[in-house]
Parts: sequence; C-alpha cells; structure tokens
Amino acid sequence: MPHAHRFFQALADPTRLRCLMLMVAEDEVCVCEMAHALGEIQPKVSRHLAALRAAGFVLDRREAQWMYYRLHPELPAWMRDILLACQRALIDQTPFCADRAALADMPNRPQKGAFYRCA
Repeated sequence: MPHAHRFFQALADPTRLRCLMLMVAEDEVCVCEMAHALGEIQPKVSRHLAALRAAGFVLDRREAQWMYYRLHPELPAWMRDILLACQRALIDQTPFCADRAALADMPNRPQKGAFYRCA
C-alpha cells in the first residue's frame, strides 16, 4: 500500500499533480496526451509518471506505440477522496482548466472523449 508521505510529496510537485488531475478527469491518459496538455516534453512527463508508478499511485498499459496511465484501482479510498476533492477545487483554475482545454483540442488523439471546456 502507498505511504501517506509519498502521496503528499507527489501532490506537492506541480507536474505530478497536473498529471494526476488529468487521470482523475479522464480515467486513462496517454503519455503523449499528457505532454501535449501540460506543454511539457515527453521525457519529463514520463519521468514523473514513472515516479507515480513506482510509488504505487498509478498503473500503466501499452497499446501499440502508446503508453496509457490511470489511477491504481487499489489506491486507498482516502487517497481517492483527496484526489477527487482536489479535482473539484481546481477544475476552474489555471493551469488545470487549461490542461483539459489543451487536451480537448489535441489533434490526432489516440482516443476521443467528452471534455470540460474553460469558460
């Protein structure tokens, strides 16, 4: 089971928090989608996702050339509750709203879905 101090360390890093918020909002997100949404280079995003995976917060899966990430299904309920509360509190704030808008406008996404748009 993930440790509380590592969980809060993950939330304290802006890139990891933004990645987690995209996973909360979208369920499963490809590395290329996260890099596009965050406006970061893929190696930086992958490094942060590897840290989240090593800590036990997310799972990954490969589909063709894409690597997808989602919250670990066995994440303790209190951690999920905190992530959901963060998502509700941050949904209209920059950069989180801008991340979702950028993701919604991403050309050639590996998968499409319904997304929140900033006003």
